Amino acid sequence: MPPTISATDHPLEKLTGDAVVVAVGKGPDGPLPTPGAEAVDRLLGGRLFPALADLGARGAQDEVTRLPSFGQGPFPVVAVVGLGAPEPSGGYLPESLRRAAGAASRALRGRRSVVSLLAAVGGTPDAERLHAVGEGALLGAYEFTAYKSQLPADRLTPPSEFTIVVPGAGAAEAALRRVRAVADAVALVRDLVNTPPNDLFPAELAARGAAAGEKLGLTAEILDEDALAAGGYGGILAVGGGSTRKPRLLRLSYTGPGARKKIALVGKGITFDSGGISIKPSAKMEDMKSDMAGAAAVIATVCLVAQLGLAVEVTATVPMAENLPSGSAYRPADVVTFRNGKKAEITNTDAEGRIVLADAIARAAEDAPDVLLETSTLTGAQTVALGGRTAGVMGSDELRDAVIVAARRSGEAMWPMPLPPELRKGMDSTVADFVNATADRLGGMLVGGHFLAEFVPSGLPWAHIDIAGPSYNTGAPWGYTPKGGTGVPVRTLLATIEDLIAD
Repeated sequence: MPPTISATDHPLEKLTGDAVVVAVGKGPDGPLPTPGAEAVDRLLGGRLFPALADLGARGAQDEVTRLPSFGQGPFPVVAVVGLGAPEPSGGYLPESLRRAAGAASRALRGRRSVVSLLAAVGGTPDAERLHAVGEGALLGAYEFTAYKSQLPADRLTPPSEFTIVVPGAGAAEAALRRVRAVADAVALVRDLVNTPPNDLFPAELAARGAAAGEKLGLTAEILDEDALAAGGYGGILAVGGGSTRKPRLLRLSYTGPGARKKIALVGKGITFDSGGISIKPSAKMEDMKSDMAGAAAVIATVCLVAQLGLAVEVTATVPMAENLPSGSAYRPADVVTFRNGKKAEITNTDAEGRIVLADAIARAAEDAPDVLLETSTLTGAQTVALGGRTAGVMGSDELRDAVIVAARRSGEAMWPMPLPPELRKGMDSTVADFVNATADRLGGMLVGGHFLAEFVPSGLPWAHIDIAGPSYNTGAPWGYTPKGGTGVPVRTLLATIEDLIAD
């Protein structure tokens, strides 16, 4: 069961729980106090800050110091989490609170109920702080145990109950319902990404996505290999041709009350990517189960939009295939014909994401949307350019920049990238309209964006979010981000949609 979350405005001394969470900032001479930490310090008779100094706490991001209360308060454990250095204004960004709440949730495994004073930290409006603390607490408590055959009886589990102390708790309950919906959507993406590919092949991913949508009243359509052939989806069929588990295309549609704007979502669903004939090195190939993170994100996003009842029309078009080498696999030198009639010469079967996305973008554009948002684990070059935590965003300048603004508010790191025209010239083919990959490694992320641009009709605002790194954490957990699937970029997609319909 997912953890519960609620708000209270009761005085600290009247609250009970297995732990209380407070925060400190990082100052030049040691931890900087916050209102919540000062309240607990008073409750403990002035012992908190001297204890932190003795333990060497610095207030750095992701630093969590746990102390016993020795019976001086209603909580047996005090968790003091670092916020990092404050902003020049003296406050802290919502993302600092989100990370702090997540780090505390991870550090408090074995504690059932947690009271959080993090929303008392100043620097941003009350609503933004509440959302950040709530999201961080719930996302930090995520775990994936579906494939553990036996869990130890003495296993320390994440907290199952969070109470956030805020002024005006009654008004906060509506905000926390949204927090709960967002956390559930992110958890859905993480679960799908973490599921092994022998259990999450194209037909299964399509079925799970359709079931999630239909539960919320969405219209679902699944095209099998016969329907894909009849519909001219040559790219999806080519990539999926090497596997005995055939490709699919899922369409999920939602129309909210009073909808005036139509938004297309597209996400790459390669349920496993061996590279095909252009096979990848064996090292870390197991991480390629995450190559459907974009598909999972747009499925979860359209479901989240429906759950929140937003006044917008959204359709997710999700191509799904398994890229494997076999006698029926597509080959370098093949020419693929896409749904819109364009043709690509295949020079690298490991550049398969853009091949399935081409068909999906062409189909999504047929609905005449006002904007098109696409996300995918498209290129390894994204991680070379921006590292493992920052996504690259390309597309129409105005929409690209709107995505960046939404990402900054959501706490998902993204950076705007150009589409230099000289990189498009390298895609020219002597036998087809263009090649799917170039031999030049320079600007690989941007070349992928150029390929997708070939399938976006003139005049349609669009944005491509390359999440090759940030969608799957191969390192240690940090903040509210676990090892494995992260759920990026659901929160940015939601924020972008909300900004678009607010205009």
